[in-house]
Amino acid sequence: MPNYTREDFLKLDENDPLAAFRDEFELPEDLIYLDGNSLGAMPKSAKARALDVVEREWGQDLITSWNKNGWFHLTEKLGNKIASLIGAASGEVLACDATGLNLYKLLSMALDLREGRKVIVMEGSNFPTDNYMTQGLIKQRGQGHEIRFAEIDQIIDAITEDVAVVSLTQVHYKTGHLLDMKAITEKAHAVGALVIWDLCHSAGALPIDLNKCDVDFAVGCGYKYLNGGPGAPAFIFVAKRHQGTAAQPLTGWWSHAAPFAFERDYRPSGTIWQSLTGTQPILSLSVLECGLDVMMRADMADLRQKSITLCDYFIELVESECGKYGFELATPRNGEARGSQVSFRHDYGYAIMQALIADKVIGDFRAPNIVRFGFTPLYVRYVDVWDAVARLKKIMKYDLWKNAKYNQLTAVT
Repeated sequence: MPNYTREDFLKLDENDPLAAFRDEFELPEDLIYLDGNSLGAMPKSAKARALDVVEREWGQDLITSWNKNGWFHLTEKLGNKIASLIGAASGEVLACDATGLNLYKLLSMALDLREGRKVIVMEGSNFPTDNYMTQGLIKQRGQGHEIRFAEIDQIIDAITEDVAVVSLTQVHYKTGHLLDMKAITEKAHAVGALVIWDLCHSAGALPIDLNKCDVDFAVGCGYKYLNGGPGAPAFIFVAKRHQGTAAQPLTGWWSHAAPFAFERDYRPSGTIWQSLTGTQPILSLSVLECGLDVMMRADMADLRQKSITLCDYFIELVESECGKYGFELATPRNGEARGSQVSFRHDYGYAIMQALIADKVIGDFRAPNIVRFGFTPLYVRYVDVWDAVARLKKIMKYDLWKNAKYNQLTAVT
């Protein structure tokens, strides 16, 4: 590999200010895990936390834990921790439900706040859940609403005075392209529209400042860069200026102004709690807190710089060592224009990724032709970049990916 040796990357690890964080995660030493943008690694503290919740809080304290162990306020406690990572204020974020459900709530609220406008701007190649939930909502409303799909270079022009809501993902799940949150939000507000940002691929991966960008609403998940575990609760952000101005449609008892008054008729809370639905998953929330506590101790500037550097090296090495094998960069080359992932297009991407996983380099595949590698700076090492490309080169040089077992489609890619 030109200009570098493996020892160069080991030296980078020795001088990495984030290096110590890797020891806080359960990762086999011989495994190169480049899929934290799909499922974050498990914090070692999660085992003890889960056991304590099950054995003591649930097993011994039982229902008294709603008060004694803070279960009832856990969604708010974690929300405030997430708020510190995404540039929000205390009382503007809750950890709750799933991303799709939270997006449904916010879209409905935003449409109510912009009654008379019928257009929702979205990125057509966005993660399908966002599109599907929006399509389902406007079908239910039956009021002539429509989605105006626009790709990256069309978004600004698509935001016109008939637009009610702009609903976008900050970092594209396939390409890793990073949208300009501030510029897009400013354009939306200039024409009287509201904005919802999906932070699934950016929260915990790069600096975010929702309030500095004057964002209206946001959602995100807890199981990627926040390392909350499979199916971890998502989060929802509602700027304080919008709290109490519109009722979200899933008016469960936890969003009531006084849940334990058990009133017959719904009376919404005027705070961020109005974004809730029903009883929240305490086991999952408890484990999510372990990932948040690790993340909150990291310096976001160091994290972002390492992310960009890891990805830069990976792009350079893949192109120099494997470029002749048909890989085409799908991710922006400019580090400031991408999230914390690198994606390449390849006609046989699925089989190649399966061969890599068999060789203990774990990334993932996104149809029709994207091989995707996520770089979580808290636990991905610089030497992992060198070793991953070396294994990829071996797979391509000796056509190992052509083995029939790597071409059998699995349920999850």
